[in-house]
Amino acid sequence: MSSEIAVAGRLAAKARASARQRRLTAWGGLYAFLTAGALLVLLPYLWMVVTSLKPDEDMFKVGILNSILPSEIRWENYVEAWSNYPLGRWLFNTFLVASIETVSTVVTSVLAGYAFARLRFWGRDVLFLLYLGAMMVPVQVTLIPSFIIVRSLGLLNSYAGIAILHLVQFFGVFLMRQFFLNIPSELEDAARIDGCSWFQVLWRIVLPASMPAVGALSVLAFTAGWNNFLWPLVVINKPEIMTIVVGLASMRGEVTPWGQLMAATAISALPLTVIYMACQRLFTQGIVMAGIKG
Repeated sequence: MSSEIAVAGRLAAKARASARQRRLTAWGGLYAFLTAGALLVLLPYLWMVVTSLKPDEDMFKVGILNSILPSEIRWENYVEAWSNYPLGRWLFNTFLVASIETVSTVVTSVLAGYAFARLRFWGRDVLFLLYLGAMMVPVQVTLIPSFIIVRSLGLLNSYAGIAILHLVQFFGVFLMRQFFLNIPSELEDAARIDGCSWFQVLWRIVLPASMPAVGALSVLAFTAGWNNFLWPLVVINKPEIMTIVVGLASMRGEVTPWGQLMAATAISALPLTVIYMACQRLFTQGIVMAGIKG
């Protein structure tokens, strides 16, 4: 009997070791896959930074090592890019426009999302489906009508002309509605019984609990405003009003200063990197909690 117990114990220990080995192998494979994916995503950024430090004669050298490693580190590319082009002005323009679009997107998305999630009015579901349909319309389809409207309003070459097209974003309404649906309605019912209006319920009860979604929406809206290229390119032809992405495109010509261009590109990526790193936890939490309920 004792020998059978010992054999059973050895078999159980071997089974546990085998299961542990399988888990370690699975987790190891998963982390290897994620690491490879992260390196693949970071590769263009690494190439951008390395190229921004190369002298002009290294830009088109043949060979893997020659194309990756610079013959010398040339920090002057950053100094020359900042002094030869109005990068400060372009960054200010972009930050101003992106901030206006972000604030407007958050305000309109919170109000409209809460109305679609909690208020009952005629045609609510049909209107929300129209919102979802509008998300599927490419911006190129509405480019010419939008340009005609902005031109008739006299908003060409102005901050208002750049921002007006993205003051309301349908994705933001969808995101906030999905998040509001996950908040227990009992909290709002209790506030309504205590005499709060719908706006007071939103401001005092719902909005404080929705900060992860608001943070995620703010990051997404600011990133979209910062990287927007097509619409500013259409409504701007003055260098002093250019956003950073349009300004970077204007640096290309018959003779392109690639080192300065890559240095300016690296500088333009810094604000978004800082913002995302600062709001990473809030951004991830908001996206996960929004879910797909409803």
